[in-house]
Amino acid sequence: MEIIIDTWLYGELAQYGGDEKAGSFANLHVSLDEGSTVRDLLERIGMPSEKRGITFINGDLSALPGLQPDLDHILTDGDRIAFFHLRSMWPYQYRSGAATTGELSAALRNRHDQGISHTS
Repeated sequence: MEIIIDTWLYGELAQYGGDEKAGSFANLHVSLDEGSTVRDLLERIGMPSEKRGITFINGDLSALPGLQPDLDHILTDGDRIAFFHLRSMWPYQYRSGAATTGELSAALRNRHDQGISHTS
């Protein structure tokens, strides 16, 4: 059985939408086999995982730059996933209150900084 994933690519990632002249975003409806994962979706669209930064699945934060525990997240029909490029900024003060996927929540709990760090 096939599933359709509503896939949004923002910033420089829009080029993986199949149009080299893409603007600031691309929207794809990607067909995958039932049981497919985020890793499978990335492979289908030809986008290396390390090119993405902030990622949302159905509005829940699932990955941050350098922290991508969502690769094995199983997608279901109608899921909406948004990939933002590495230079997309998201103010850190919003991260602590954001809804997250189970995979990201577990990964953040296991980090000594819990995903929040400051540089000066």
